[in-house]
Amino acid sequence: MALTSSSVADDHPLKDQERAELRKNLDEGIKSMSEQIADNPKSVELHSRRGDYYFFRGAFDKAVADYEKMVELNERLDESHWRRGIAFFYAKNFKKAAHQFEIYHSFDDVDRENGIWRYLSQCQAYGIPKAREGLLKYKKDDREPFPDVYQLFAGKIAADEILKKINAAEISDSQREMRLFYAHLYIGLNYFVEKKLKQAETHLRLSTGNKWGPKAGFGPNYMWHVGRVHYDWLVAERNKKPVEKKNDTKK
Repeated sequence: MALTSSSVADDHPLKDQERAELRKNLDEGIKSMSEQIADNPKSVELHSRRGDYYFFRGAFDKAVADYEKMVELNERLDESHWRRGIAFFYAKNFKKAAHQFEIYHSFDDVDRENGIWRYLSQCQAYGIPKAREGLLKYKKDDREPFPDVYQLFAGKIAADEILKKINAAEISDSQREMRLFYAHLYIGLNYFVEKKLKQAETHLRLSTGNKWGPKAGFGPNYMWHVGRVHYDWLVAERNKKPVEKKNDTKK
């Protein structure tokens, strides 16, 4: 699913130059990591970095291979490797993705973002009703807006309510931007598993255009790339569809 500059819409939230520079940097990163791995094939760090570069470039099977290699080299990473779960999801190995997030729960039983990804994976593997039945249980509240997003997935709150709550909250502008990033990302992904692709594209475009995500630390930055890659894919798929022709047959 590697994407080219012609794959996406003209109104992309990132400028053409930004996207071209990003692609160049990722390709250079893949090349550099591959050269270093040839000299040091047992380096977990090198496989980790190349796996990320592959994922950000949309080469999901290759990302999975590098993440799997990390676990092979260091078995202690097996439970905690959430990036492997996300790569499984985008490589369309949804059952393995769901399993990864399930075992992660034994590693960290507070992070609702993990439960969100397990739900998304189970939606794709088993359908929404079963996924809702299997939502992980949390005894403590995780950081905002994840508790509300979790309620969205449970069918107990609407997407608009989450956004209204964030916009009405008495928080700093940077905190609001952060919450909006995650809200649009996961609202978009929820629409995706519900097969409401137009709404999914709308919200993933907003998460991609968010100013906080690409500048945030490792985990949030990774998630920004997730939304960006998914948005580009949705636009590319939409552009592949032939335009329906009007019936000009005279009666």
